[in-house]
Amino acid sequence: MEDHVSHDRPEWTAQPDLASRVFGGTVMWASDELFAEKENLVNPWRPAHRAETFGPKGQVYDGWETRRHREPGDDQAVLRLGVAGVVSGVVVDTAFFKGNYPPFVSVEAVSVPGYPSAAELSEVDWEVLVDHEPVVGDAENFFKVSSPRRFTHVRLTQHPDGGVARLRVHGSPVPDPALLDPRSLDLAALANGGVVTGCSNMFYSSPSNLFSPGLAAHQAEGWETARRRDDGNDWVTVRLAGAGIVRFAEIDTSNLKGNAPGWAALSGRLDDGDWVPLLPRTRLQPDTRHRFALEDGPQITEARLDIYPDGGLARLRLYGELTKRGREAVTTRFTETTA
Repeated sequence: MEDHVSHDRPEWTAQPDLASRVFGGTVMWASDELFAEKENLVNPWRPAHRAETFGPKGQVYDGWETRRHREPGDDQAVLRLGVAGVVSGVVVDTAFFKGNYPPFVSVEAVSVPGYPSAAELSEVDWEVLVDHEPVVGDAENFFKVSSPRRFTHVRLTQHPDGGVARLRVHGSPVPDPALLDPRSLDLAALANGGVVTGCSNMFYSSPSNLFSPGLAAHQAEGWETARRRDDGNDWVTVRLAGAGIVRFAEIDTSNLKGNAPGWAALSGRLDDGDWVPLLPRTRLQPDTRHRFALEDGPQITEARLDIYPDGGLARLRLYGELTKRGREAVTTRFTETTA
């Protein structure tokens, strides 16, 4: 079986998938889902397929598939993003849909406060992100987006019908400052505006997984590097939601039993670019959630985790407080992207 995933992926696909079920994304409504359920669009794992696996409605697909149209019209699905943010690009993945994918798609987005119903969303004006573009079957179709606005919902249209395995909405989370407690929050969480800025190795999985919500269910939901054969060590850096003071760190090696790092260290970046230690090189145990109280340190804008020598982690949490400058930065970004 050929791998449907492109090996020449745009840079923006390294950003979080704002629509993923991992963040709480959901498919609120679809015009039709006779052959395959709309909820599959936001599954975080890669699509799977078993040929000649038939149910009462036909071949079972890991995706969303509508019936064949016999009259004019298009099919649509409305998604609420798990994390609102600025969209850098979308991936319309038609994996395993070879003779039944839509020839064209459109993607629109809107920003609506609160928790509107699908019926209420049908009454608002949507901004076009992808305008009636052709797609290829059994492939990831990449569409770059240039809008600077913060969005909360997206709408996928198939012209006219067919099957789509996944809709990935990659971008930068922009939290609502009214829903954050600046005195106590995870400063590194993607949902709060944390951004991965560097990584030594991501052979098995993305470092962005470290800052996802909830607990990792298995190894693939964390960050894991290749085995090192030199004297170096692996590391990852994250820009915090805003300038802040980190008071507690959680380094979670859950599910990593024979491939957890032996040790880890944390450092923070000052305004002048210098790095200061937050947690000295400390021994870790496999399959364990480690929690460390840190001494009150200076205001930092970025954090670096070093693992020795290599291995995998499930999650990294950096709990603390936004400083006045950090709060102002969070508010400014929200205001600029919702104007």
